[in-house]
Amino acid sequence: MKKAAVTGASSGIGRDIARELAGRGYALILIARREERLRALAEELPVPVEVLPADLSRRETCLEVAGRLRKEGLDVLVNDAGRGLFGAFDETDLEGELALLDLNITALHILMKAVLPGMKARGSGHILNVASSAAFLPGPLLSSYYASKAYVLRLSMAVAEELRRSGSGVKISVLCPGPVDTEFDQVARVRFSRPGLDSRRVAAYGVEKMLAGKRIVIPGLSSRLVHVGRRLVPGQLLARCCWHVQRRKQGI
Repeated sequence: MKKAAVTGASSGIGRDIARELAGRGYALILIARREERLRALAEELPVPVEVLPADLSRRETCLEVAGRLRKEGLDVLVNDAGRGLFGAFDETDLEGELALLDLNITALHILMKAVLPGMKARGSGHILNVASSAAFLPGPLLSSYYASKAYVLRLSMAVAEELRRSGSGVKISVLCPGPVDTEFDQVARVRFSRPGLDSRRVAAYGVEKMLAGKRIVIPGLSSRLVHVGRRLVPGQLLARCCWHVQRRKQGI
């Protein structure tokens, strides 16, 4: 039986990706801070499931998880764990921002580096990194979050090209949805200005395209239009436009 590990599996896109992979017959390792939610999810899934409670924003914990996953011979790694923080850069809490960067960037980087050599040695495997449409844009008032997702996108694209050049059968995909109906807005203290996509549909679309080997996966027509349209707007003007959009999200 093939095996997948999913971070951020206690809610939102991560939870629904776990359900989607279980429906495709993957044994699962579910990783998140909230153990009770992971166990509740495990009980509903029709495949072998291991629950691994962990706060991936803590580097020592993340390294322990990485060591564990390195030994698993994973077929799929999904890096979904992430958080946001709303506010002007000079006013947001530094510790909160550093925790965001540790989770959104450092944890993803560590786990990718842990499992990729084994996948490459076996000649197969998929890594799905969950970024955001934010990765394509400047993000005034959510600057650290947007910058972190740009890192996820660029790292994914760069490593995917390295793998292609080496002739490897390992594929890396990056999922870049717009607003999704999850707990993100409460945690980041924002109110989205347009309705979010359904998390289950985003998860199903992301898994389908990942398994097909698609490199950049953008669910939702509006997000695809933003991806195309932003190329036509000068950078400074784009930042100004994004600021007007962001301020309507209004920290809550």
